[in-house]
Amino acid sequence: MGWKDVVLLERDRLTSGTTWHAAGLMVTFGSTSETSTEMRKYTRDLYSRLEAETGQSTGFKPVGFIEVASEPDRLEEYRRVSAFNRYCGVDVHEISPRQVKELFPLARTEDILAGFYVKEDGRANPVDLTMALAKGARMQGARVIEGVAVTGVLKKHGVVTGVRTEHGDIEAEYVVNCCGMWARQLGAKAGVNVPLQSAEHYYLITDKIPELSASWPVLEDPASHGYFREEVGGLMVGLFEPVCAPWNVGGVPEDFSFGEIPPDWDRMGPYVEKAMSRVPISLEVGVRKFFCGPESFTPDLQPIVGEAPELKNYFVAAGMNSIGILTGGGLGRVLAHWIINGRPDVDVTGFNIDRLHTYQANPEYRRTRTVESLGMVYECHYPTRSMLTARGAKKSAIHDRLAERGAFFRDVSGWEGADWYAPPGVTPPEERLSWGRQHWFPYWEAEHKATREGVILMDMSFMAKFLVEGRDAGRLLNHISANNVDGPSGQITYTQWLNEGGTLEADLTVTKLDDDRFWVVASDTAHRHVLTWMRRRFAEVPGAHAFVSDVTSGYAQINVQGPRSRELMQSLTSADLSNEAFPFRAARDIDIGFARALCVRITYLGELGYELYVPTEQATHVYDRVVAAGERVGLRHAGLKALASLRMEKGYRDYGHDIDNTDSVLEAGLGFAVDLKKPGGFIGREAVQAKKAAGPLHRKLLQVLVKDPEPLLFHAEIVRRNGRPVGYIRAASYGFTLGGAVGLAMIANETAQPLDQAFIDGGTWEVDIATKLYPAMVSLRPLYDPEMKRIKI
Repeated sequence: MGWKDVVLLERDRLTSGTTWHAAGLMVTFGSTSETSTEMRKYTRDLYSRLEAETGQSTGFKPVGFIEVASEPDRLEEYRRVSAFNRYCGVDVHEISPRQVKELFPLARTEDILAGFYVKEDGRANPVDLTMALAKGARMQGARVIEGVAVTGVLKKHGVVTGVRTEHGDIEAEYVVNCCGMWARQLGAKAGVNVPLQSAEHYYLITDKIPELSASWPVLEDPASHGYFREEVGGLMVGLFEPVCAPWNVGGVPEDFSFGEIPPDWDRMGPYVEKAMSRVPISLEVGVRKFFCGPESFTPDLQPIVGEAPELKNYFVAAGMNSIGILTGGGLGRVLAHWIINGRPDVDVTGFNIDRLHTYQANPEYRRTRTVESLGMVYECHYPTRSMLTARGAKKSAIHDRLAERGAFFRDVSGWEGADWYAPPGVTPPEERLSWGRQHWFPYWEAEHKATREGVILMDMSFMAKFLVEGRDAGRLLNHISANNVDGPSGQITYTQWLNEGGTLEADLTVTKLDDDRFWVVASDTAHRHVLTWMRRRFAEVPGAHAFVSDVTSGYAQINVQGPRSRELMQSLTSADLSNEAFPFRAARDIDIGFARALCVRITYLGELGYELYVPTEQATHVYDRVVAAGERVGLRHAGLKALASLRMEKGYRDYGHDIDNTDSVLEAGLGFAVDLKKPGGFIGREAVQAKKAAGPLHRKLLQVLVKDPEPLLFHAEIVRRNGRPVGYIRAASYGFTLGGAVGLAMIANETAQPLDQAFIDGGTWEVDIATKLYPAMVSLRPLYDPEMKRIKI
């Protein structure tokens, strides 16, 4: 992109870590992330043209790729994935078992239900392509220096200023830690959290098989734990076993280069046998090599990318979870844009480094979680699956009370979040994952209806909570907030934080407690992003007097919501909670028994409701009082499944799920939360004004309701207008009140017609769910209570 003053330091020789033993698969099929899919496409294109640019071969061979499904649930998954990948421009075809056999004649196919074939995919030579990348970089002015190890970084006032090596220091405005399995250890030296862990990773190469052709496509069968391709006349059988073995939890040796790990034949034997049974001839020939080498994995199987919260201008690009070759080129492009422009140009909410927490780098956490994260690579990716290892790390103060009420917990950014509740007398059975309705569906429905018709209690203690204090607290928060958050005291304001391009950085609430005290609440996934954004933006204002305290753990958040919530709450406090005395958006300290709580009249569920912020030490007392008083009005506990369905019916947004950093605040349908006229303006105002002045929008976030009550929406289902794909479901749930699956989709209109009600009314809408089209209703306004009458009663 034109920056020439770039130095790459390699402690030994290029490829000496993991790259030299990578399998080199080049696969664009498989992800329901638009960012990941585009990075794969870019990488494949880069490898195909790099030889012409540099004269150095990458070994890229577009022999094709086949993913096979031998189970109904995997067939469902791959059909959903293939529809999304086709939308993103990947030419994937569902093929029959007979066609799989024709393309890979040595495969056993009698139990296969279907294959998914991408003709343009294939394989590359990892060492060759690395050398081609290095040569191309040198041709553009970069310096690549091997045999020089970085021993630390230089920093001043929270900003990186260079790197330290055994041969001297190098000054630098930006530093990128792309050290693979050493990234955590190098990051720790600078106080940067990079929680990844190496694990044993295996492949096997057989003796030569005369019947095998190098022109056959790569074959992948996750149900058999393996992938298969030709390698020097034999068959390479790569493995992702469901239960792996972490390697060197204490730290990867700094002098480990081109190294191997002694393979564990006893542990891996059953997995190897199952994988090789997909290509039976592999069991009849000798094994030339059984290889084991380290590969690093992250807590959630997503890469670790972006600017470190702890150190400005220190970027990380690591934790590729065994897909570094097939996404490396695209990730390099993303990072270059991020560094040069100051912000990424693609959705990075899923793999931004600031989603991760410091405790996830603990040795015991890494040792425990890595066993599961590597195993997830080849699992069926059920939409409701929650991580099962390294659990119990964070619990709310009322966790045990909820467990006694039959709560089924799932991992919520490390917290134990109550997902749904079993009725009295019913022990929550073991989770049985599927793509259809599960045993808890009626429990979820009952919680949803209780919220709409009565009153519920919901534990939201995992929400990120910050106290902002100081003389300039209001002025600084107003500067970073699109809405006016520095109005009257005792009032909550819904707002977005934008960057200079007018796209979203955060979606949250700010409550003004007093002239110099503010309460900021964001989602669990945005915790560190919001904290870092505040601190860095405040620091840009000379002489500013404001302090940010992370008080997430200091306060429980207990939500009481539903038409009877006022009746319940009024029985608990001496404060006047009438509509006149305590209107929508009001915030007051109130008494409940022996406790004090910040009570905010707000809702994320679409009903009259209150959020109680209670000091942790008084949380169980308040909970017990609410539950005791709630017996008279039919109080029910509700979990996060109900949270999702209720907010989706109302069209409420969730940053990182249905809105992200690529969306303008206007396209996201959040213009009502923007105050363009407030004194002093705000970050991104000029971009918002320019977007508004440019005329009607041709891209908007719309609510989508499937008319048939049977199918379920999860994520990435394609939305069609008059038969043409115009967007995809970013997040979804089931709308029990609306009578069908409901989601939010960013819809693009490429014609000259504005994306308005006439455009919606003038089209026939459908949603593609696992290759079947279902009629849908599309709306600009919330389908549930668009006038907000139920909230303000």
